[in-house]
Amino acid sequence: MSRWLITIIIISLLIILLETYAFQAIKTVTKNKFTRYGWLLFGVLAYVNFFYVIFTSDRSSGQTKQFQWAFGFLLLALVPKLFILLFMLGEDLVRWIQKAISYFSSNDTKELTGRRSFIAKLALGIAAIPFASLLYGIFKGKYNYKVLKYQLKFSDLPDAFDGFTITQITDIHSGSFTNKEEIQYGVDLINEQKSDVILFTGDIVNNFATEMDNWIDTFKQLEAPSGKYSILGNHDYGDYSKWDSKEEKTANFDAIKGIHPKIGFDLLLNENRYLEKDGQKIALIGVENWGKGFNQAGDLQKASEGINKDDFKILMSHDPSHWEYKVKKDDFNYQLTLSGHTHGLQFGIEIPGFIKWSPAKYVYKQWAGLYEEFGRYINVNRGFGYHAFPGRVGIWPEITVIELKKA
Repeated sequence: MSRWLITIIIISLLIILLETYAFQAIKTVTKNKFTRYGWLLFGVLAYVNFFYVIFTSDRSSGQTKQFQWAFGFLLLALVPKLFILLFMLGEDLVRWIQKAISYFSSNDTKELTGRRSFIAKLALGIAAIPFASLLYGIFKGKYNYKVLKYQLKFSDLPDAFDGFTITQITDIHSGSFTNKEEIQYGVDLINEQKSDVILFTGDIVNNFATEMDNWIDTFKQLEAPSGKYSILGNHDYGDYSKWDSKEEKTANFDAIKGIHPKIGFDLLLNENRYLEKDGQKIALIGVENWGKGFNQAGDLQKASEGINKDDFKILMSHDPSHWEYKVKKDDFNYQLTLSGHTHGLQFGIEIPGFIKWSPAKYVYKQWAGLYEEFGRYINVNRGFGYHAFPGRVGIWPEITVIELKKA
């Protein structure tokens, strides 16, 4: 039996289990047939729509908006039922254990009765939380822009750059955008920070240069007195689409690189620039994408050519795994690295000072926010846009403002 067939069987059994327990919960708390079967129909439509999109989509189109909405609809139907399964199956386990004890015991043991209705109501009540959260995330959360501000102190920062401010944005993913008014609000919010420089750390599109056509006039409005600089992310190479020829893929890649000057950004392709102020300077270094296990076009040594070891350096590298595996221990001493890529998985729980959790943490050691090791820092921005899932739950779109201070 093939691995693919085994996977299909396991997924099918899980879906049947989820739907069975979810239907039991609904049936227990209401006798209204419209509610009962409407719930079941909602799930069936979500599965059918998702697999229809999967099997009918043109693979050369990459990940489309149609797929994103089908995936969002699927999660909306699926995730709440996981919570229902947890409670309802838990109750059944208690009953099975009790029956086993009663069977092997000489003493009469009363079985638990009257709990199914309570547990079903509790399960549905708890399931309503992720359902409402996903619904909010799809329609509002993906535009719930947050400005996060940090002040970082460095003893080797040139005096002229004491108080210098950086706004970092990343992962625009313009191919996912649908609401021009909300995106304009996000761009205006970036400009309101009035930072000295704006740095964009990759993924301007999902797959195709044309995805940015309707957004060039919006993003060219970004302003910073010391300039705007950018790098590429993994999605900017066209690796997630099927191409008829290498020439077609190359032409798309060239067009994507051509977007950056159109919106006023200086694209750094394994290159560097010096930012100067009052006769002093700091180095800005931009590498192409380098990710652990895939797409390692980034060349840190090449990007740093002409830079002195003693210079204060800001490195832009899209994928934070680059910092983890290559940068943080480098003797050349990259004081500050700016990354994106993870999106914080667009799902998690963050309560400042109490909890910061996302499944992304099991994939990336540095997945969101500011980290420090060996006296060197990395900031992993949660992203401006969204991808795959057409929303954000708990992990909001981010605009980072970093103020450099002389220690």
